[in-house]
Amino acid sequence: MLIERFLHYVSFPTMSDESSESCPSTEKQLALGKELEKELKELGLDAHIDEHGYVYGSLASNCGKGHPSVAFLAHMDTSDAVADSPIKPRTILYEGGDILLNEEENIVTDALGEEFIGKHLLVTDGKTLLGADDKAGIAEIMDALERLIKSGEPHGDIKICFTPDEEIGRGADLVDLEKLGADYGYTLDGGELGGIEYENFNAASAHVIIKGFSVHPGAAYGKMKNASLIALEYASLLPSEEVPEKTKDYEGFYHLTDMSGSIEHAELFYIIRDHDREKFEAKKQRMLEAAKEINARYGENTVTVELKDSYYNMREVIEKYPHVLERAEEAMRAEGADPWSSPIRGGTDGARLSFMGLPCPNLCTGGYLFHSRSEFAVIEEMEKSADIVLRIMKDTAKYEK
Repeated sequence: MLIERFLHYVSFPTMSDESSESCPSTEKQLALGKELEKELKELGLDAHIDEHGYVYGSLASNCGKGHPSVAFLAHMDTSDAVADSPIKPRTILYEGGDILLNEEENIVTDALGEEFIGKHLLVTDGKTLLGADDKAGIAEIMDALERLIKSGEPHGDIKICFTPDEEIGRGADLVDLEKLGADYGYTLDGGELGGIEYENFNAASAHVIIKGFSVHPGAAYGKMKNASLIALEYASLLPSEEVPEKTKDYEGFYHLTDMSGSIEHAELFYIIRDHDREKFEAKKQRMLEAAKEINARYGENTVTVELKDSYYNMREVIEKYPHVLERAEEAMRAEGADPWSSPIRGGTDGARLSFMGLPCPNLCTGGYLFHSRSEFAVIEEMEKSADIVLRIMKDTAKYEK
């Protein structure tokens, strides 16, 4: 039933749109949201989809009060990096070597690791992403819910929230934590089996604006200020080794994502990342100092820098609630999975939610190579991830608030 659910959910195209100012950013996300609302109600949950496309569900405790209320969250949208329809998934038994996704167009996924040999993989035809990010998480939550209800076993309050627009950084924007009513939660948006992610980048964006001055090049001596060249000077003042392609693990970076320019006007767009809060603040300060240096050369207000924080490292919050990690680890071991953790070189809705007041690490789903035509999911890992969710749900009955 789990895989059937997943295949049903990926049949809904749900790409989000960063250029949209509405929420959800695309109407097509609402179609999946309404389907999930219907399914939650059919399972007996108190469920509804709000005006912003957030789907809420609540399953009341069947073992009295005094037990923790636990939330499970996953996002409905998919990345815009690759087409989202028509998704044509198929199952293969991986026997090693490259995977031919599309013979007609010779689209190939390079050989995977030996750990995947003998496992069943869900892949695409190479023309779209698969949608495991994050419909695998949705399917696993729904599967665990259905089995929990059918089992009749004791459990505390179980809360559900499916969010829009995570891929464009807005997934947690309009989550109503009071409505959700959980003591702690888990996002199901990770990858390899056993993963518990609770460390992520501190993140900010930077918009660098350069004002130039144009005159005829024949009379430019001492007068022209070429904004495009000044933009290059500005970029050269930032550490050349602290970029994504030269950093790993806990190392942060400055990432130039876009640029445009003419003689009179130029713009640079950066994202700034670091796991360490002090180093993160120092990176932002360095961008401001670089602007001061340029302004000292070319005049006040030649360069202005607009900084905007996006999210922070949820480790600051999660470390105050160690039981949230311990309970996930215990559930994983009980289901035969070895828990592991590594720093996320990115962000997660759980980070935002943690700082909003809901401690919320991120758990595995069994998906790999997200945001690509080679995206795939391991069926055996998806099944085990759903078992872990079910175990966490059941374990609420043995814990006290």
